[in-house]
Amino acid sequence: MITLRLNPELEQTINNTAKIMGLTKSELIRQSINEYISKLEQPNAWETGKDLFGKYSSSLGNLSENRKDLIKDKLKAKVKRQ
Repeated sequence: MITLRLNPELEQTINNTAKIMGLTKSELIRQSINEYISKLEQPNAWETGKDLFGKYSSSLGNLSENRKDLIKDKLKAKVKRQ
């Protein structure tokens, strides 16, 4: 068993929400804690996609530093082809 002190506003919000959902306060709090913990256990965006990042790499290590020059070169090459 856990005893918990809440500020009056939060306690009222819990009371109102539990009543609207047709749950006891204890059940609402249990469900909320379970959902919170399950979200913590989910992998973040990096973990989910780490095997895909860089998979289609251009092999250019300076894309962020020289982006303007690279875009200009691409546009010039495109104009020459037309």
